[in-house]
Amino acid sequence: MQQHAPWPRSPPRTSRRRPGRSATAPSSPPGAPHRPPTGPPSAPGTVARCPADHEGRRVNTGIISNDGERRLVLISGRAHPDLAVAVSESLGSTLVPTTAYDFANGEIYVRFGESIRGADAFVLQSHAAPINQWIMEQLLMVDALKRASAKTITVVAPFYGYARQDKKHRGREPISARLMSDLFKTAGADRLMSVDLHAAQIQGFFDGPVDHLWAMPILVEYVRTRVDTTNVTVVSPDAGRIRVAEQWAAKLGGGPLAFIHKTRDISRPNRTVANRVVGDVEGRSCVLVDDLIDTAGTITGAVRVLMEAGAKDVIVAATHGVLSDPAVDRLMQCGAREVVVTDTLPIPEDRRFPQLTVLSIAPLLARAIREVFDDGSVTSLFDGQA
Repeated sequence: MQQHAPWPRSPPRTSRRRPGRSATAPSSPPGAPHRPPTGPPSAPGTVARCPADHEGRRVNTGIISNDGERRLVLISGRAHPDLAVAVSESLGSTLVPTTAYDFANGEIYVRFGESIRGADAFVLQSHAAPINQWIMEQLLMVDALKRASAKTITVVAPFYGYARQDKKHRGREPISARLMSDLFKTAGADRLMSVDLHAAQIQGFFDGPVDHLWAMPILVEYVRTRVDTTNVTVVSPDAGRIRVAEQWAAKLGGGPLAFIHKTRDISRPNRTVANRVVGDVEGRSCVLVDDLIDTAGTITGAVRVLMEAGAKDVIVAATHGVLSDPAVDRLMQCGAREVVVTDTLPIPEDRRFPQLTVLSIAPLLARAIREVFDDGSVTSLFDGQA
């Protein structure tokens, strides 16, 4: 009788586990790294503290998961902690625990308190004063994320440092805005996000996607409640920002435009002279719009020229309140009815004055971060105009 060889046995079935889950610890959150237990087993009646729990990874920190695999982590430097907290609250998360401090010689140390491996990381840091310190800290964070195996790294710089040096005004000058983009790319950034860049062309300096956000919807919504839209003129502080003023005017009811003719001494920083108004401002409320207020020389000069031309009153609206000295004194004395900025930069209490209104940019940043993470549309946040 012919004997047949037995059927080969099927290989033993192995349990299929999602990446990052421990078979022995099913209660671990998705994405938590599995580490084998160390030391003797716990005695009866005691609670074992795994390494993950010891370092805080079992707590809902800066991780958002939209499925079993992708994770969003939000990280912040020390430049603007209030904005970072507000953005994290809008996202429904908390910030990744981060250690950052300065050595005695000024060098910066950073380290993240939880695993970043495989995560989509967003590094929030606005380039406030001292600007070079906070730029360097953000670069070090990007480098640390790359070496910690983050899947993607997005630099979120609400105020982008050195943006005003976007071209050579004279020979033998740097193009600092381009250098900034190169530094972030070299450090390991995949994407850049900023608010109201001084020159939109800076988007082309970075070798990767750039999300250029507008604070205009936030500012317009507030200013509309402060003026009579049937008697308002939108004013650009120079001819170069007429296009932005046109968009403001359209959102405020389609009133007339005006701009300030000015001259600038390129050999002396922060020095401009407002000469005259081009446009109809007599007897009208004027909204003077700009991307930033630094020493306030341009803005306060424009306010004076508008008032001399017969303007009823002036509201100043700008995205970034840099407010370098002597900006506060100038703004308090220039005659503007109100100065409206967003909190892309920290404004300490000693730089706040009665005419100043600060609006939160956090909801806009949080929505943009969520759209990027979900592969959505950032442009849709601005009615398709951004």
